[in-house]
Amino acid sequence: MTGSPTIVWLRDDLRISDNPALHWAVQRGGPVVVVYVLDDESPEIRPIGSASRWWLHQSLTALGAELESLGGALTLRRGPAREVLPAVVAEAGATGVAWNRRYGPSRAIDQDLKERFRADGLDAESFAGNVLFEPWTITNKDDKPFQVFTPFWKTCLAGDPPRDPLPAPSTLTTVAVESDSLADLDLLPTPDWSAGLQETWTPGEAGARKRLQDFLDNGLAVYHRRDEPGIDATSMLSPHLRFGEVSPYQVWQQTMRTGGPELEKNRDKFLSEVGWREFMVNVLYQHPQLHTDNIRANFDQFPWEWPPAKELEPWQKGKTGIPMVDAGMRQLWHTGYMHNRVRMITASFLVKNMLVHWRLGEQWFWDTLVDADEASNPGSWQWVAGCGTDAAPYFRVFNPVVQAEKFDADGSYRATWIPELGTDQYPEPIVDLAETRARALSAFEVTKAANPAG
Repeated sequence: MTGSPTIVWLRDDLRISDNPALHWAVQRGGPVVVVYVLDDESPEIRPIGSASRWWLHQSLTALGAELESLGGALTLRRGPAREVLPAVVAEAGATGVAWNRRYGPSRAIDQDLKERFRADGLDAESFAGNVLFEPWTITNKDDKPFQVFTPFWKTCLAGDPPRDPLPAPSTLTTVAVESDSLADLDLLPTPDWSAGLQETWTPGEAGARKRLQDFLDNGLAVYHRRDEPGIDATSMLSPHLRFGEVSPYQVWQQTMRTGGPELEKNRDKFLSEVGWREFMVNVLYQHPQLHTDNIRANFDQFPWEWPPAKELEPWQKGKTGIPMVDAGMRQLWHTGYMHNRVRMITASFLVKNMLVHWRLGEQWFWDTLVDADEASNPGSWQWVAGCGTDAAPYFRVFNPVVQAEKFDADGSYRATWIPELGTDQYPEPIVDLAETRARALSAFEVTKAANPAG
């Protein structure tokens, strides 16, 4: 126990409850200084996109209010974390620093800071707060990381169950440390295009708790229909998890306590989707440049196209003449979100029917999704493109017409997002699906010939 201040450095864990770093700081005794640093400058950091910046502004607003209600405060700073965090430590006179671990390239920043703080005699600790299973703890029988999801998840489930969530502190004390204003972070769009986001989402820990409870009360029972985008059968927790407004431990334990044996299959499937998030973090840990480098090196030779921005507009704005694709892209444009099944359909259309490089699609999603995550976003794009962790790679081509007939049989999803569907105002298809599928498979054959080992 100590009476000196402790710094809690928040990143993708914008919550009070089940926050191991905050819990440790409170247990240590003394004032707690909660800090968020907007770091767009360090080379290991990928600056977040426009929709995520909007979400971050709202989430920091909610977090600041929650901290104030406990007697604490949120300190905001902007700049390279290697410079900013030591400055905050010095200003506060802190003798301890804590954070919850990251698993992408930014972990190099964390390691540098931990070594520096410990060399200076500070207590510097990091914790597992954002994943259920840390990447180095889940390996195959040869002690190698998994490359395919199913055996990865089976191994996770065979081990110890996830811990119980940690309680939120009832009170906090703090010391005065200069803070930038939220406006100084310049997160909100100009001009403001966020009306659709505002009507769809309630960022922050309270919004996350409500979203989870609503899903468990109303959505879990119909989760077996999760592939149908026209009904409310998914949790829509992804942005809350991405910003850490709810922890995966809270999701796990609350889900396991819900319902009886009749919901067991739906519970297992929902938690396996949480497991997919875990797997993507594992993949990112193995491949830190996931958003730029193909996992399968033979795809470096694949003849994807890099068209100018103008040629991407029909896909970006939902005007391809392919209804299931257009509905998804319009949902994304309006809400900052897209149903997962439709994400696969729209991504497959871009990289296979249009033969556009997956990195251009990934960048568009990175900028427009409120749940754009440095692991799941590029990892899922690589999965669809065939250059990632898919066990049945490039020859999987989603036919958006067949997908619509199967998963939007009544047309409700398409009708919601394309009011002009069936009229002269709706465009003709920009590609022939059969011809472009054949072209994509032919290109794949060329790639295999160039590198048969791939």
